[in-house]
Parts: sequence; C-alpha cells; structure tokens
Amino acid sequence: MSFEKTHEPRYMLITGAAGGIGRATVKVFAEAGWVVIGVDRRPFGEDFPQNGLFIQADIADPEALRGIYDQAAAFTHTLDAVINNAAIQIAKPLLETTAEEWDLVMASNLRSVFLGAKLGYPLLKAGGGGAIVNVSSVHAIATSANISSYAASKGGLLALTRAMAIEFAPDNIRVNAILPGAVDTPMLRMSMQRGSLTGSDVLDRLENLARKTVNGRVAQPEEIARCIYFLADSTQSSFMTGQALVVDGGATARLSTE
Repeated sequence: MSFEKTHEPRYMLITGAAGGIGRATVKVFAEAGWVVIGVDRRPFGEDFPQNGLFIQADIADPEALRGIYDQAAAFTHTLDAVINNAAIQIAKPLLETTAEEWDLVMASNLRSVFLGAKLGYPLLKAGGGGAIVNVSSVHAIATSANISSYAASKGGLLALTRAMAIEFAPDNIRVNAILPGAVDTPMLRMSMQRGSLTGSDVLDRLENLARKTVNGRVAQPEEIARCIYFLADSTQSSFMTGQALVVDGGATARLSTE
C-alpha cells in the first residue's frame, strides 16, 4: 500500500544545501518536481531553484534553527521531507581535540537534527506524514584515526534515527539514515590530510582511497542524492523506517585484514 499524498507539488527542506551532496540533492529533487527549501551557512549561488527558498543560516545555533523553520512555515504549511544533511568535520587526534571543538561538531551534526525534528514535525504531520532522511556516514559503523568527534556524532545520529522512527510512526512519518562512504566532495578533499590516507597530493590520495572500495572508485554526489531521494519518496520506500542504508561502494563489506 502506498501512502503517497496527492497534493502537488511536494515540499522538502534540506540542510547543508550548498555542499557537495547537498547541492546534488537539491538538483535531484528539483528535477523531480519538488519545491526545495535549502539551508546552509554559506551562499548557494544564483542556480538555486527559482520556485524554492534558500535560507542562509547556521544550524549549530538553536535560535537560527528556529528562525529557519519559521521561514519554512511562512513559505509552506506542509513538508513532505526533511533531509538533515549539514555536517562539519574536525580531523584531529582525540587527545588534541578540545571540548569546544567536540561541542561544535555535536551541535552541528547531532543536536541540530534533534532540534530540527521537533521544529519540522508539525509541518510533516500537517500534510499527513512524510519522511526524514538523516545523512550519517560509514564512520558510524567503521572509522579511522583522527576523526573521533565526527564518528561519534554520526554514530549518535543512527541511534537518534531509530528513536525518531518509533516515536513518529503513528503520524506516518518515516525516519531513515543514509551512510555514505567516500564521496568526491569538498569535505572529502579537505580531509585528505588525515594520517590514514597516503599519497603525494590530493589526487593520489583519492586514487588510493578509491582502491580500498570494492567498486574501485569513490562515489559522485549525485549517486548519494538519488539514494536520499529513494528514502524520501514514499512511493519507493513506504515500508522502510528506522533503517540505516549503507552506500559505500562495498568498503565496509571487506575485512580490514584482507
């Protein structure tokens, strides 16, 4: 049975809209006819969908997050999907990570999803239900050195996804997480300095990273965006909730001792 709503168009809100995966996701949803509300602390540029709404704000700030959803509610009385995609990454040894850096990562990557769920819930419920897609990471289930705060935030996001799925199910709101592996984004290229990655330059390190996946390559942002769309679209994933969809080119399928 499909729970697809009949009103058109469908509305979605995505955080981290100006990043690699976010920008690709905006494009995929817009091309499918959705009206996009994009959020990022950086400008998006002139190519944001003309029928949508872009909000420049920092989701690590609770008051800014409340303002985001106030603007969204003024723009549309319902939401069909919320994509919690924004994240920051601090690549430092755990012993060198400060409490302030830890708190910033948690505020951006985890607390923002908790608060956003509370703020977005009324708009999802008002339309008869919808979907929340939390963009976690393979670092939630298999990680590496010098990225402890990021891994912890993404692991917490999996637990939060399950809890939200249980509590929101009576209102026909599905909640799932996607766990991307290596994706060719600015965040990945910035992380090339971590000690676990070798090579003389960024391209060498990307190639070495690609060889560690079963598929032998890193993903393009649009490949992750299409998986996000699958989880958000109730005609395709209507019986999925509380789940973690790993999209990593098989990286976590291979034994590290192989």
